[in-house]
Amino acid sequence: MPCLNEAETVEVCVTKALACMRENGIDGEVVIADNGSTDGSQQLARDAGARVVHIDQKGYGNALIGGIRAARGKYVIMGDADDSYDFTNLMPFVEELRKGGELVMGNRFKGGIAPGAMPPLHRYLGNPVLSFVGRLFFPSAIQDFHCGLRGFRRDSILKLGLQTGGMEFASEMVVKATLQGLDVREVPTTLAPDGRSRPPHLRSWRDGWRHLRFLLLYSPRWLFFIPGLALMIFGLVVGAALTFGPVYIGQLAFDVDTLVGASAMVVIGFQAVLFALFTKVYAAEEGFLPESPRIRKLIDIVTLERGLIIGGLLALAGLLGLVASLAHWGGKGFGELIPAESLRLVVPSATAFIMSFQTIFASLFISILGIRRSRETPADIAASAAEEAAEAVNKQPTL
Repeated sequence: MPCLNEAETVEVCVTKALACMRENGIDGEVVIADNGSTDGSQQLARDAGARVVHIDQKGYGNALIGGIRAARGKYVIMGDADDSYDFTNLMPFVEELRKGGELVMGNRFKGGIAPGAMPPLHRYLGNPVLSFVGRLFFPSAIQDFHCGLRGFRRDSILKLGLQTGGMEFASEMVVKATLQGLDVREVPTTLAPDGRSRPPHLRSWRDGWRHLRFLLLYSPRWLFFIPGLALMIFGLVVGAALTFGPVYIGQLAFDVDTLVGASAMVVIGFQAVLFALFTKVYAAEEGFLPESPRIRKLIDIVTLERGLIIGGLLALAGLLGLVASLAHWGGKGFGELIPAESLRLVVPSATAFIMSFQTIFASLFISILGIRRSRETPADIAASAAEEAAEAVNKQPTL
């Protein structure tokens, strides 16, 4: 249980959890991950039978990961120390873990939310929207992404390398567990009004944004690729239609001004698609995201040499278009031009020229990102230590 000034409720939470374990014959302990309480929560927890560990780094996520590392059991159940979760009914989580689940989430919407337990903003907007975004961005079936009562195999969660220190830790655990292919399940649980007289630590808009930001940053497909591809396709369709003349829709006439806007859409969309590729390659190389077979196959196909060739062909097309526009200007005696005519050549040519350099630079950058660093394995470290020990023995003077 993460704890920061929970003197009003921590004792009853510890008592309930210990009673549940005794009643069901579970050999376990209650760990209080104290994040700097100044109201005596630590001693109250000890008196109730808990083990208190001190977590210096502030934040909900920091307190939880510190408590998980300090836990001694095979399975861990985490829950807030505000008496809003039912610690007397933990067996559904334990049973699913014993059946092979690696992360078992509570679902408050299925189990029941007591009146006054969750603000309307969270119940009808925040949680449903963020949970929907989580299911949309990632292959997850979890309905309640932010339930604070959840159980998991300690070793499985520690392998995920969870890093966020704030409230977004709840989303990070579900997202990384899903991406790494852990067995994630869900059981109904209840939520009651907390027993505190002070306001909760949660800040609705700030912490909601932090959750949404995390979901976006861990999904380059939805952050960059899909919006960028949609923008690029729309720009190409509009630009192709306007290259041969104005387009009329009722009384509205779309001409070269719209063509310039379409060109900007193509360039911006193409850059966003490239950013999605950069992010996936970098995140996979650094271990933030699992390696994508599709991205790896694409990189194997679109090599540096092929990227340079494609960029060169685009540059050639742009250059030919610019030469054609120069010839058009020469045909007018290098005098004043009609924008509606000249821009139909210049804009597509300039767009192709810009995209050619984007392609060339992207090919070079992806090649740099794809350089695999050699990593020392435990066997390498052990072998090096053995060699150093042998050298030290050989250097000792003989008697």
